[in-house]
Amino acid sequence: MEYFTLARVIHIIAVILWIGGVSMVTTVLIPAIKKMKSKEEQIGTFERIEGKFAIQAKVTTLLTGITGFYMLYELNAWNRYFDYRFWWIHAMTLVWIIFSLILYVFEPLVLHKVFKKYAVENPVKTFEIMHRLHWVLLIISLITTAGAVAGSHGWFWIK
Repeated sequence: MEYFTLARVIHIIAVILWIGGVSMVTTVLIPAIKKMKSKEEQIGTFERIEGKFAIQAKVTTLLTGITGFYMLYELNAWNRYFDYRFWWIHAMTLVWIIFSLILYVFEPLVLHKVFKKYAVENPVKTFEIMHRLHWVLLIISLITTAGAVAGSHGWFWIK
């Protein structure tokens, strides 16, 4: 198997695990936690499960970035950033940057402390805000994924 094909396989699997995990957290985990009776149980459960997923998300976003930029390099496709028909490459890059900043910078430096503070004070509001933000991230990720699949197979919605 050539390196480019291997990079594409790793890229796709990493995206599936990453965005699939975001989907599970958004559609299953947070709604289940919001129904728990005590804030201690809500906070503890969320931190245990999300903490384990954060490791998977960090590894898969790193693999996604490395393989994505490798494929751009191998194809010498940097000029696609200047062609609006390849909007999905911009979107993939933007989604990757957003998640990377959240996972590697904001979460460890700020978000974890903010979550703890506000979840203890007002868990209902905290989980509601977090749930909405996860929905936003999931929706832009799914739009980007649909655009990337269609665009990489030659279907341009914009001519």
